[in-house]
Amino acid sequence: MVRYSVVMPAAGQGKRMGANENKLRLALCGKPIIVWTVEAFARDPWCYKIVLAIRPEEAQWFKSVLGHITTPIAYVTGGKERQESVRAGLHAVDADGVVLIHDGARPFVRLSQLHEVAEAAQTTGAILAVPVKDTVKQVAAGTIQQTVPRETLWLAQTPQAFPVAEIRAIHDQAKTAHVVGTDDASLFEWAGKEVTVIPGNYHNIKMTTPEDLLFGEAILTKEDYR
Repeated sequence: MVRYSVVMPAAGQGKRMGANENKLRLALCGKPIIVWTVEAFARDPWCYKIVLAIRPEEAQWFKSVLGHITTPIAYVTGGKERQESVRAGLHAVDADGVVLIHDGARPFVRLSQLHEVAEAAQTTGAILAVPVKDTVKQVAAGTIQQTVPRETLWLAQTPQAFPVAEIRAIHDQAKTAHVVGTDDASLFEWAGKEVTVIPGNYHNIKMTTPEDLLFGEAILTKEDYR
């Protein structure tokens, strides 16, 4: 068993979702997205702490919908950007051990996947990812520049897992250097660290656009995430 904490940035506005509220408050099969996501970790006995980076004005709502969760939840103030929220969350976890960083809008992660990335992160960074299935075109000004070989291309997912002390120090260094990563693994790479890829699941989608809500509802009709 690898005991871990998880940091979830949950302060975003979800502009691409087209909602007038935090997209994590939107319902999937009658339950807010964030509840599905937090419950996935609360079911894991390896997870001993959940850290949510939120907007202070939404604290009461989060506490009310997550009041049934028995795993300890800590709330920190998130930033305007995801990286700021993650950094704030990292400073609310223990100094040693493993931390997972997971999108609050990615509710369909499996228990076995949590364990795989947690085990790998005892010595290095680790992420879930899936191979690109479609042909990839590099485009400029509406015209194809080249067809990119897809054999080595993977789509990064979360959770992404790291030794706590290392990823926290790297986030602090990135802030000082004004470096913004596309994800936490990219910051780990920037610091010269190795990141292991664990094959993920194509159902582990992120709720980003209105179409994703339809996909999420479809997944819930086929699989048991309750």
